[in-house]
Amino acid sequence: MTLADRIATYREIIEEWLHGLYHGMIEGPAFELIEKEAEDTEDVFMLACFADAFGIPSPVSYYTAELLPYLAEEFAGWERRLWDRDSMIERKGQQYHF
Repeated sequence: MTLADRIATYREIIEEWLHGLYHGMIEGPAFELIEKEAEDTEDVFMLACFADAFGIPSPVSYYTAELLPYLAEEFAGWERRLWDRDSMIERKGQQYHF
């Protein structure tokens, strides 16, 4: 093994290690935060459209019923997720490490 090969191998190992460190410290938590925020935004939209599914009277639900065929696949998962979710205050508190 020549010196150039050993240097190249060493560089590959260092690059892989630094990428793992960067992913663990910066990318991973950021992706989790973005996914949670996107899920919360989607939940708010679905709740605004289909509030009557939870017994909340809303005149908007009458007009958004036309969207149900397009959102039917997401509706069952959303409803299950909302019933199983902790309180919104607890969920937002996780974001700020309370």
